[in-house]
Amino acid sequence: MPNGMLIDTTRCTGCRGCQVACKQWNENPAVKTTFSPEVTNPLEQNAFNYNLLECREIEEDGKLQWIFAHKRCLHCYEPACVSVCPVGALHKRPNGAVVWDQDKCFGCRYCQNACPFEIPKFEWDDNWAKITKCTMCWNRVDEGMEPACAATCPTGAIKFGERADLLAEAYERLSNNPDKYYPYVYGEKEAGGTHVLYLSSVHPEKLGFDMHEHEFFPSFTREFLGNIPLEISIVASLMVGVWYFRGRRIQAQAHDAEHAENKAGKH
Repeated sequence: MPNGMLIDTTRCTGCRGCQVACKQWNENPAVKTTFSPEVTNPLEQNAFNYNLLECREIEEDGKLQWIFAHKRCLHCYEPACVSVCPVGALHKRPNGAVVWDQDKCFGCRYCQNACPFEIPKFEWDDNWAKITKCTMCWNRVDEGMEPACAATCPTGAIKFGERADLLAEAYERLSNNPDKYYPYVYGEKEAGGTHVLYLSSVHPEKLGFDMHEHEFFPSFTREFLGNIPLEISIVASLMVGVWYFRGRRIQAQAHDAEHAENKAGKH
């Protein structure tokens, strides 16, 4: 059965242990940053921070709440990034994790544009920019361990397990605590369903989550990619034509120059 994660924002204390554990496990370097007015740090997700703990002050029914939203790859059931990658650098593993092969990635950024959640980032400081994002710690999972973020969470806000079991538990929490949660499991249906699920006390849009319910993005990207072979063949034909005529022109110029020199020598 495919794995997943259930993130319950009502249990998150904002300790950022998940951010630190993620950076340590992936051996990502520190990045110079600062705090936002709401104490989010770093200010946004980047190539070296796969998991961003976004702090949000939300007033609802006269009550001020400080909610911590985890922004990361949701590992879609049918990932648009995988369907749009022209070299197969991105692929989905049987356990549900969407991962990439950095040796194949050549930085086209198709995945960055295709992702409905704007997750893939690139190492712009590198001479050969490549994709970076959460991999659900597939290498840890293969060794029988939890993802680093789930393993380090002190409150159980991040729970790792089989996606079907986590979805059932999410609905059980909603049923047992109707006054605590907004009655919606984010990720169950978004973009055709994702392996990362969220529970919160407020509507997901108030946490900055886009609602892509029932939208199946690979169907759009495949239509786009279907035109690529034709476009490549047209461009290649034009380049060959330009190369051929440019070569003929250079040869003609050389022949004219040689003819002119021979004519001048006879005089």
